[in-house]
Amino acid sequence: MHKILLLPGDGIGPEIVAEARKVLDVLRADFGFDAELEEAPVGGAGYDAAGSPLPEETLALARAADSLLLGAVGGPQYESLPREKRPERGLLGLRSALDLFANLRPAILYPQLAEASTLRSDVVSGLDIMIVRELTGGIYFGQPRGIRERDDGQREGFNTLVYSESEVERIARVAFDAAMKRDKRLCSVDKANVLEVSELWREVLESVAPDYPEVALSHMYVDNAAMQLVREPKQFDVMVTGNLFGDILSDAAAMLTGSIGMLPSASLNRDGYGMYEPIHGSAPDIAGQGMANPLATILSVAMMLRHSLDRADLADRIEAAVGGVLDQGLRTPDIWTEGTVEVGTVAMGDAVVESLRAASN
Repeated sequence: MHKILLLPGDGIGPEIVAEARKVLDVLRADFGFDAELEEAPVGGAGYDAAGSPLPEETLALARAADSLLLGAVGGPQYESLPREKRPERGLLGLRSALDLFANLRPAILYPQLAEASTLRSDVVSGLDIMIVRELTGGIYFGQPRGIRERDDGQREGFNTLVYSESEVERIARVAFDAAMKRDKRLCSVDKANVLEVSELWREVLESVAPDYPEVALSHMYVDNAAMQLVREPKQFDVMVTGNLFGDILSDAAAMLTGSIGMLPSASLNRDGYGMYEPIHGSAPDIAGQGMANPLATILSVAMMLRHSLDRADLADRIEAAVGGVLDQGLRTPDIWTEGTVEVGTVAMGDAVVESLRAASN
């Protein structure tokens, strides 16, 4: 039996995780998927329940689970808390404690949503990029860090950007492995013309490349990569980059697909254990209004089945069900276009469930 821990979190998190849970329940009831589901607070919900964004009980349940499904963390009501108590520290704490160093963020444009993209359809039609982001190193975790007062009385903030060879090598191998399963093209994104860290990054990528002779490795500065994502996104197959650059580029790539509400992600350790989540965040401005798009969370379940639970067959079924719902013209507000039918969070989740069940008959 697989143990799956659900972490609804904050904002729209509980709404979208509820729809993903419906999908998991159908898999258990109709497709013989043997899984036990538990739920725990994290982020702001963790602070509200236990005074910590990552309660000890939640972390213990996460360690005992086979995989995690996260909704989102964060909200304006927590912004005045000390840094160590803010919801985002719960997310970073999970990544660090579970060594979830490899973040896989696909940017795939469903053909039904070509008109929802802010770019011309001929630029984005057929888009299928995998961004591999290093997740537990770099400037987000580097020490020393802080805010201090200088001799002249001014305050200054400082953070440390640091990567070791071993950290770069392990994320490089994840990216090369991903490229081997796709079109065998890997673009490494850095800032080697300015940063010594990026010089090392590029050297390590080149040292790993001979182990993957079928993969064509290229390098691109991050500023150019941002421009090229908008100019000619289909030139990319797999992109690999560090924590900060990956955070920015993956969100930019998300909008090429029509909506950030469509994109799942996986954060994996060496053993394939993973935390799965939509990349869109907690969206407190629409929380509780029943208008959030649950498809990224449902597609995160598909990624979980494929990457951690060895059930690619069920992942295929979920992805086909999502495609079927889009074929029906159903759209949440973020992906609505003229001539389609606007529905809410629950109705979209119900439609995916119905599509799944129809395929089982």
